[in-house]
Amino acid sequence: MTQVVRIHAYGDADVLRVDDIDVPAPAADEIQIRVKAIGLNRAEVMFRNGAYLQQAEFPSRLGYEAAGLVEAVGSAATGFAAGDAVSVVPPLDIARWGTYGELANVPARLVVKHPPSLGFEQAAAVWMQYVTAWGALLEQAKLGAGDFVIITAASSSVGLAAIQIANAVGATPIAVTRGPGKRQALLDAGAAHVIATQEQDLVAEVARITAGAGARVVFDPIGGPQFVPLTEAMARGGILLEYGALSSEPTPFPLFNVLGKSLTLKGYLYSEIVSDDAALARAKAFIVDGLDKGVLAPLIAKVFTFAQIQDAHRYLESNEQIGKVVVTV
Repeated sequence: MTQVVRIHAYGDADVLRVDDIDVPAPAADEIQIRVKAIGLNRAEVMFRNGAYLQQAEFPSRLGYEAAGLVEAVGSAATGFAAGDAVSVVPPLDIARWGTYGELANVPARLVVKHPPSLGFEQAAAVWMQYVTAWGALLEQAKLGAGDFVIITAASSSVGLAAIQIANAVGATPIAVTRGPGKRQALLDAGAAHVIATQEQDLVAEVARITAGAGARVVFDPIGGPQFVPLTEAMARGGILLEYGALSSEPTPFPLFNVLGKSLTLKGYLYSEIVSDDAALARAKAFIVDGLDKGVLAPLIAKVFTFAQIQDAHRYLESNEQIGKVVVTV
């Protein structure tokens, strides 16, 4: 029997239960991993709450990220052997390939031999954040040297990854956060500028930073009322990539900003990269190279044990952290 975390109903962190189940052998195109560490994501909180794109079939496993050792290799999978240290690019089905557990079966195409310099905790914190940011900023927005990019929710793991990727290609990352408490931490994490919207005017600050030109790229997971000033702060011909809906308030459509500046507003999902073999290969190559060189380095906010999975979810929901929440198994 293997210990895994499952939910038997939607609800708060208390619905997370450690169950003993039989985990089947991997399918032909899968790899079975003995999990050593799990990276937590807000998507898993939303799934647990019943507020995600995918609905659960109870009892349901969950979890997108993990790192560990190859336990078994499916008959059609190649390039891996038992004992290999690997990490997982999050699959497209949070329940079918749930990673919260001692063992996890995942698609072989999404398993990566990460750089040996990474421990399991860091390796479990890599793929969701860097693939998400890479796909939006480089694959779609073509961010490059000389560009300014506004990154909202900048203290999240994806926001920090976006800051690092922007710096890696010579762009200027402008981190946006609510209060001033995270300002120094964001500067230490590589942000060229930090705007705290509770005490600073977003549009005026971006105009000052860009000498009036505005930012060509915006990377936002929030939506809501801030959508309008974000477009006001953009450069003519700019692109805004919306990859979430964290705000509970309506998101107005900034018609005159879009028309007047010929802006592109695009909804973006991580799955656009993961479902495309060629794009995924480009993402893996960029990220592994960046990790090898130390240009990309996941920041761990706090580490919990497997038995503390409920506490880990509560901490993630508190929004106190800067970086990734990780659970060791």
